[in-house]
This record gives sequence, structure tokens and C-alpha cells, in this order.
Amino acid sequence: MPRMIIGDRLREMREGKKLSQGDIEKRTGLLRCYISRVENGHTVPAIETLEKMARALEVPLYQLFYDGEEPPQVPNLLKRKSSDENVWGNSGKDARFLGKLRRLLGKSSEEDRKLLLHMTQKMAGR
Repeated sequence: MPRMIIGDRLREMREGKKLSQGDIEKRTGLLRCYISRVENGHTVPAIETLEKMARALEVPLYQLFYDGEEPPQVPNLLKRKSSDENVWGNSGKDARFLGKLRRLLGKSSEEDRKLLLHMTQKMAGR
């Protein structure tokens, strides 16, 4: 089974910053044996775990996947129209709230999501 590229990248970044797996353990709360399993490609980390590791390494999340100094350019077809730039949930605290809401809704049952949608539509119609 080939090693995961993300594990190699995490190790390379950690060693480049002269940090031990123990340092990352202290900064993230993740067990050192788990960090080792990720770095060696034996475990596929969840996005929340990658976010913790990026914070511990003091880098933006995209740098775990991309080797440039600046974020990669997004093709025009994926960019939002300028009229959408000020939409609620597009940045800052609102974007973090929306992300958390999406994760929690993903863990909810279809029936509960339908109920929440119905209640939200009623509240928005007031």
C-alpha cells in the first residue's frame, strides 16, 4: 500500500520547522502515535484533524496540499460573481458559523434536517 502524500507533506513541514511529533501532540491534543500513523500513511486524517495540524504548524490549511507561497489561482468558472461577495456566510465569523452548521447538519438525520428547514422557512417568513 503506497504512503499518503499528505503524510509526507506533514512530516516535511514539521521537520522544516524543527518540531517533533511531541511538539505537535502538545499543540493539537492529538496523540503522538496518531500523528506518526498519519505521517506514515497508515491513517487518513479528517479535515478537522488537518485544520488542527495546520494551526500547530502555523500555516494556512491550503499549504498542506499546495507547495507555493500564494494560494493557487482559482479558475474563473469557480469564482463567485462580484455581486455575491457580500453574501452572508461568505467570510469571517459568519463563514465559520456556516461551516460548523454544515458539519452538524451532516450528522443529523434526513427527518431532522427537513424539520429544521421547515422551522427556518417559517422564521424567515415573519
